[in-house]
Amino acid sequence: MPISAVVWDIDDTLFDYTGTDRSAALLHFEAEGLLGRFASSDDALAEWRAQMEAHYARYLVGETDFPGQRRARVRGFLDACAPGGAAAPLDDAAADAWFDRYLELRRDGDGLFPDVLPALAALTPHYRHGLLSNSDADHQDRTLRGLGIRDRFEVLVCSGQLGHAKPAPEAFLAVCAAMDLPPGAVAYVGDRPDIDAAAADAAGLHGIWLDRTGDRTAAASESPRRITGLAALPALLATLAAPTS
Repeated sequence: MPISAVVWDIDDTLFDYTGTDRSAALLHFEAEGLLGRFASSDDALAEWRAQMEAHYARYLVGETDFPGQRRARVRGFLDACAPGGAAAPLDDAAADAWFDRYLELRRDGDGLFPDVLPALAALTPHYRHGLLSNSDADHQDRTLRGLGIRDRFEVLVCSGQLGHAKPAPEAFLAVCAAMDLPPGAVAYVGDRPDIDAAAADAAGLHGIWLDRTGDRTAAASESPRRITGLAALPALLATLAAPTS
């Protein structure tokens, strides 16, 4: 079956979430007078990341909503900064305002990876494009429009609205259905070997691991299709099946 479409993950695949988060978080902690409460910048970032991972996991399984996980991250981080591990309580409006100050710093940077536009230019004459993300659709739509690339993709499917998150096969099958394509006609590109590439394979798509760090130890089992940059993607797709013309 020929490959008709490429479906993309967003964060750390198209958008440098990790890099922009790191730089903005450090600026924000400094502005809030919090950086000095940690032994090092790396310790502050590690706590911020731990709060994100814990509360985002709760969002993905439906235990909280998208704004709720943000508020919980703020409160958890501020508790970690406070003597005795308990900060003064923040109401929702104050937690939202704290997170918004961080987001303003993130919007100052250009987080589009430099290989994205050349890859899209090379692939667009031959393949359709869609998006599948474990996130909220409104949030990702704003991110993509800020990067100037939203209109390059036919569909944006997000777990927050779908009710299924990667690695569940329902997530991958939903984006295929949105594009009216069988899974075998779709390649999925993401930065995780497990919840992106391997999970896409399990759902019947062609999973491709974009290993931007070049870290082969990132998972116990690697995707059989691994690239370290998007310049290699057109040639890899050509080995799977001839694209439609």
